[in-house]
Amino acid sequence: MTWPDDVRAAECDGAEFGHLAMPLGGIGTGNLAICADGGLRQWQLHNIGNHAGALPGSFFALRVSRWEPPLDEVRILQAPPRDSTGTPLVSDDVVPDWQRDLLSRCPGVARTTFCGTYPIARVRYLDPAVPLGVTLEAFNPLVPLDVDVSSIPAAFFTFRLINDGDHPLHGTLGATVQNAVGWDGITPIDGVVAPGYGGNTNRLLRREGWTSVVLENGALPDDAAGAGQMVLAADDPHAAALLRWRHADEFVTFLRSRALASGAQRLALAAGVADPQRHAPQSATVASPAGSTWNTGLGVPFLLQPGQQRLIRIALTWYFPNRYINFEQFGPDRPEWGRSRFWLGNHYATRYGDAQDVFERVRRDWSALREATGAWTGTLAGSGLDDAAVTHFAAQLATVRSPTCFRGADGRFFAFEGVLGASTVMWSGSSGGSCPLNCTHVWNYAQALAAAFPELERSMRETELEIMQAPDGYIPHRVIAPTYLRQLWGEPIGGPDQPALDGMLGTILKAYREYRGGAGIDWLRRYWPNLTRLVRHVDRTWNVDGTGMLSGVQPSTHDIDLTGRNPFMGTLWLAALRAAEEMALLVDDADAGATYRATFSQASEAYDAALFTGEYYAQRLLPGDNTDYQWGDGCLTDQLIGQWWAHQLDLGYLLPAEHVRTALAAVVRHNMRRGFGDPRDFNRPYRVFADGDDAGLLLCTWPRGGRPAVPIRYADEVWTGSEYQVAAHCWREGLQHEGRAVLDGVWARYDGRRRNPFNEIECGDHYARSLAGWSALEALAGFAHDGPAGAYTLRRPGVPSTSVPFLARSGWGLWSQQGDELVMACTGGRLDVHRLTVVGGEGACKAFVDGTAVPIRCTSTGIEFPDGIRLIDGQTLILAAR
Repeated sequence: MTWPDDVRAAECDGAEFGHLAMPLGGIGTGNLAICADGGLRQWQLHNIGNHAGALPGSFFALRVSRWEPPLDEVRILQAPPRDSTGTPLVSDDVVPDWQRDLLSRCPGVARTTFCGTYPIARVRYLDPAVPLGVTLEAFNPLVPLDVDVSSIPAAFFTFRLINDGDHPLHGTLGATVQNAVGWDGITPIDGVVAPGYGGNTNRLLRREGWTSVVLENGALPDDAAGAGQMVLAADDPHAAALLRWRHADEFVTFLRSRALASGAQRLALAAGVADPQRHAPQSATVASPAGSTWNTGLGVPFLLQPGQQRLIRIALTWYFPNRYINFEQFGPDRPEWGRSRFWLGNHYATRYGDAQDVFERVRRDWSALREATGAWTGTLAGSGLDDAAVTHFAAQLATVRSPTCFRGADGRFFAFEGVLGASTVMWSGSSGGSCPLNCTHVWNYAQALAAAFPELERSMRETELEIMQAPDGYIPHRVIAPTYLRQLWGEPIGGPDQPALDGMLGTILKAYREYRGGAGIDWLRRYWPNLTRLVRHVDRTWNVDGTGMLSGVQPSTHDIDLTGRNPFMGTLWLAALRAAEEMALLVDDADAGATYRATFSQASEAYDAALFTGEYYAQRLLPGDNTDYQWGDGCLTDQLIGQWWAHQLDLGYLLPAEHVRTALAAVVRHNMRRGFGDPRDFNRPYRVFADGDDAGLLLCTWPRGGRPAVPIRYADEVWTGSEYQVAAHCWREGLQHEGRAVLDGVWARYDGRRRNPFNEIECGDHYARSLAGWSALEALAGFAHDGPAGAYTLRRPGVPSTSVPFLARSGWGLWSQQGDELVMACTGGRLDVHRLTVVGGEGACKAFVDGTAVPIRCTSTGIEFPDGIRLIDGQTLILAAR
């Protein structure tokens, strides 16, 4: 048996790539991480982000025995701990003390290797004293466009054991976890002792070919924050169980004692022989003393003849339904809230009754969930993208399923900017969400959620327009939860204090994106009055001198107020006007559309005349403007962010195309830095996201001099979200060399050696701005999609590949140019193609599927579509399953 060919990544040494930690968990469910050394860390199941979350007693182990020649070895399935790299502001390589202590008392394997295409990770455990091939595949189901499948509170583990020696081997695979029901997710646990523990029980169940242990705590009231349930299960009805243990020696003794009796002998018996544990009364479960809990473990016996192999599946499911407001919200103190805890709940708890219910789905649907997940990862792995591109584009969705994001019991989607921890040492703590909630200006950059799970991104727009929008039209850049509480109207907010202008402009752009992504015309009509009030507010507040250009105090994502004429707000304004014009035409508001077009035309010409230096777009301050935290003649990385948006939404050029390309090339030429040295030797008053020999794109530079005494905040930082925005834009402008240089810089920093590719940081781990990376994938793929129109645009790939992946509102696949043929293959979901346009290079053509919207469905035997494809210019289009 070989693993499915749906993971593509270089196999990395677990010691050298010690920052690799892939999250396992669904959307809004919390998660844990499988790490490069084989350990399980970053336990965040309890509705609060905590990268340091350590759950003692939770690991895998193996006993391998042989009669002749004699052998009896026990190994913890984790490599020896290494010292941290000391990379600034990251902690993914930190090994908790309890694991170091465990490995000092019971040896781990000599080394591990790791590879993975998110959300599938594979770890090989290597030890010369253990003559057995041991590989773990870990995953949590992820299927784009299917929120339910992608929101299962579970971790799936499959071990493959191969006897590639000359003698029979027998033994036991062990899996153990701590009963964490009652834990707060933050307080360090001393062995099995922590506040909230006490009354914990573990009970054994055997059915449907599985052995499971249900972990509970009946001493907790139903509404306690830590109340819930966990299940540890193995797909062997004869697995042995150690229901309660406290010290690792007990579990090791259990493995040694059960291996021969429960392994070789039992496997030699008839299948009908009763298991001695099968009829143990469940009422024998003993509750843990006050202040402590139990660990529980399973041992799965195996007997392998030479050349034989065995697959063993281990499932961990959880259920912690009581999410409360456990984070500090922005705005002034609100004494009227009193001691209210404000329950939000979890949406997954409306789908499942408890962790046993979750496990039943896992048990029943394991193969189908794995196959569906592999259809997505296999699309990326089977493309012509290189290994680094496959790894990092797949990893974009890790942030969506990290504690950065969650869903309340009512289904509403919420998100922090990131997760507190080492990356946010200047913030208000080391656990919980960073900068709540639904920050409009940071999420301006994020594109992955809208592409993969459009209904969740649409929920954020509905919150902005139904809940956050003030009566006079403006939208504060953070929402207060629960949403029935008073919102941040007329109050200082924080980061920046006044409602962020770029966040408001982004709401307009994102509303048009959501329409194109499948929200539909009725949705757009419903919110059109809100959007027109928002455009009117921006126009009346900042377009005050008749030029079409914005001026005055312009609160921004830089946590300060921009001033003067500047291309950052200017291009967002131009893009928002174009999007508003398109939406006005869709809802038959011709007068508004004409007004927006006139303002856009005036503003576009004015901005270009005022700000283009001949090389890039600069900022021009007006008399009386504040000069602190501005950039003046500097070269801002995000100066063309509105044009990046416009290309994604097919809005055309906002400024002269040749000026756009010139300015974009200048951004990379001036702001790309290679080699940062020791941060202490460089004038960097803020956070260090690149150091040593790293390459990265600085937020702002002054290539012609003139750096202000107080420059724009964060000028000397490197933000992955901005880098992805520039890289994607470069690709769309034909600047492939520049775009690839920027991507290579990001990916080299986050290759697993000194930073984690599954955790791009800024003001928090798993930072939302990094979700701009999805736009780089779409730019490389040359793909655009207008869902309501059923219109696909394919630009010949800007990468030397045979095929590139794409994701549409109803399915995904690969497309390529093969000689004179254009091949568009659906590999998941379905594609409703009404119009297909192929552009770029020689022989550009338009291709149509005859008739109106034609359903094209991917099946097990191929792709179903009607005959009669009509093409222009003699090109050939083939629609086929991969």
